[in-house]
Amino acid sequence: MTQEMILANATLVLPGETRTGSLRIKDGEIADMAEGAGVPTGAVDCGGDFVSPGLIELHTDNLERHIQPRPKVDWPHAAAIIAHDAELAGTGITTVFDALRVGSIKAKEARYGQYARSLASELLELRAKDALKISHFLHLRAEVCSETLVEELNEFGDDDRVGLVSLMDHTPGQRQFRDISKLEAYVKGKHGFDDDAFLQHIANLKTMRDTYGDLHEVEAVKAAQRFGAVLASHDDTTEDQVAVSAGHGIRLAEFPTTVEAARACHAHDIQVMMGAPNLIRGGSHSGNVAAQELAELDLLDIVSSDYVPAALLLAAARLGEIWGDMSRGMATVTSAPAKAVGLKDRGALEVGKRADLIRFAMRAGVPALQGVYSRGQRVA
Repeated sequence: MTQEMILANATLVLPGETRTGSLRIKDGEIADMAEGAGVPTGAVDCGGDFVSPGLIELHTDNLERHIQPRPKVDWPHAAAIIAHDAELAGTGITTVFDALRVGSIKAKEARYGQYARSLASELLELRAKDALKISHFLHLRAEVCSETLVEELNEFGDDDRVGLVSLMDHTPGQRQFRDISKLEAYVKGKHGFDDDAFLQHIANLKTMRDTYGDLHEVEAVKAAQRFGAVLASHDDTTEDQVAVSAGHGIRLAEFPTTVEAARACHAHDIQVMMGAPNLIRGGSHSGNVAAQELAELDLLDIVSSDYVPAALLLAAARLGEIWGDMSRGMATVTSAPAKAVGLKDRGALEVGKRADLIRFAMRAGVPALQGVYSRGQRVA
């Protein structure tokens, strides 16, 4: 049965501008657009609210938080996946690349066990049963400081919707955790390690980097090519690290930690993605470069919610204020991430695109969602 809806008298967030108008949705796509504040009979009067493409999230650890809400607490996976999906829909995210760690450490006390393949299978099964509200792809976080990366990557194939593979090198003393004290606070807080356990953790990671690091980096690059997935770098800090990333063919940099690295990324035509919590909090929890500084230097292209889904829309609106351009701010969470991962059917208000949409109003400087639509169906 044909399903049709008109959102009228809206401030449409278009590529490069905002404009008062309406759009008609038919059978899950944007069928038509018009200018003006008129409200046709039967249309939804948006009262001037913003209507934007749905948000596209490339790197969120939110699913992991749902399956393990506390250290040593495992939650039923199907329930966790459905709750995660609903939470994202409720924050305006209509497409997500769920980040799953691949690459584990076999020692039980390390608490880096294998889980990605089984969780991905459960997620894809729920998707096949139409149990999820929004569109899900997989983002495999390839941990080079691990023992099992190659075998875990080999468990995935063409039918697994792997759209993104990121190279993760968490060797202590470089990249995200150049400051070991920041790593100590993070690991002890997350895993409850005492001093001896923390020192052993550092020694183990350094040994694994020396033993497996180069091989794992090569195999992760090959895996991304095999999946037809976009390959991303993670926490690049120096020009030399960015040059290595460029040599791998990387065009997306997740969370570069310095201005130097961000500038080098742009010099190599690599898009820079930063975390929304960094922008909202005014700085990185790891002591690295502030996202706002990169925004003010025109070195910020894409925003990820990282570990706070609700931060994504807020960060885009905040960037709209910083740049004096709401369309540009919203592009960091819509058209720019869509382009970075090759999704041509969404990310912009254009006729023929998926009707993945959000409606929101600004209240006291904060975006308040009024509706979220996935393929034209209201999901929040």
